Amino acid sequence: MINISQIGCGYWGPNLLRTFNNIDTCKLTSVLELSDERRKYVNLNYPHISCSANESIEKILNDECIDAVVIASPAHLHFEQAKQCLLSGKHVLVEKPMATKVSEVIELQDISKQKGLILMSGHTFIYNDAVRFIKKEFDQGNLGDILYIASQRLNLGKVRSDVDALWNFAPHDVSIVQYLLNNQQPKHISSSGMDFIQEGIDDVVFLNLRYEKTLVNIHVSWLDPLKTRKVIVVGSKKMIIYDDVSDDKITVYDKGIDRFSELNQQMDFDTISSVPFRYRSGDIWVPKINYIEPLRRQCEHFLYCIEEGIEPLSGFTHTKGVIKILENASTNNQRY
Repeated sequence: MINISQIGCGYWGPNLLRTFNNIDTCKLTSVLELSDERRKYVNLNYPHISCSANESIEKILNDECIDAVVIASPAHLHFEQAKQCLLSGKHVLVEKPMATKVSEVIELQDISKQKGLILMSGHTFIYNDAVRFIKKEFDQGNLGDILYIASQRLNLGKVRSDVDALWNFAPHDVSIVQYLLNNQQPKHISSSGMDFIQEGIDDVVFLNLRYEKTLVNIHVSWLDPLKTRKVIVVGSKKMIIYDDVSDDKITVYDKGIDRFSELNQQMDFDTISSVPFRYRSGDIWVPKINYIEPLRRQCEHFLYCIEEGIEPLSGFTHTKGVIKILENASTNNQRY
């Protein structure tokens, strides 16, 4: 039985609390939360779990009975709290973003390796069955080369003041892209954003990534009339739309443009020019996705990695690539 303590029970914390509480291979023993309202929530719904308002985490760090810590505090606290927990000998699952600098991720990575601990980030979407379906199709060669990926994560609110739209939303989409492309690093990164509501905090960001063979555009905003969570993957053989807010999560299109070899092309000398292309429009397939809650998959994976001593799917290798892209995009953001 793995004993777990959780730091923070705000926006996403209740979901982590619910999930770990329902897994038989672990025991959630305590929660550290400063808000009176959130402590009341924990005490009402989970009376068997100790909930403290202690402003320090020393109690958790010094408790030898606690094996692992789940960090769901505000983003700017993630790195320092994760570091403290690792140094005290605890396995760590930290909500995204794990940190805001690659150097911080590397520091956490070094500590976890030295102490033989599991370090994992909460990139939930790579535990999503729909995203895994796309990955399987690509790995099996059914999509051909991925030519480009276009992603939108839009909503009207929730406006935050601790992070901008890039750091709030884009970690999900960058994580999906990195997962699909086997953690490649892009050769070029550029972004543009604007702070319409709060000075210095971008409400909308367009992030562009260019890999060796793939072009990626990610559009994130909390200032949009519609809730959109959509990823379009265009392959040389087939195309896929992943729509997270639709009942049909995945739609596969057997569409594309085939190019003929000039040697095999039958020239039409009655036309001024003959284009060596064929437009292909085949079947449309809506596969059944056997949905298991991604967060439960993620939490169970964390516990499995602790038991087996292996690097998580969203461990430091994956996380370092995501943070490198976001840090670069944030540093070089262009404003007009």
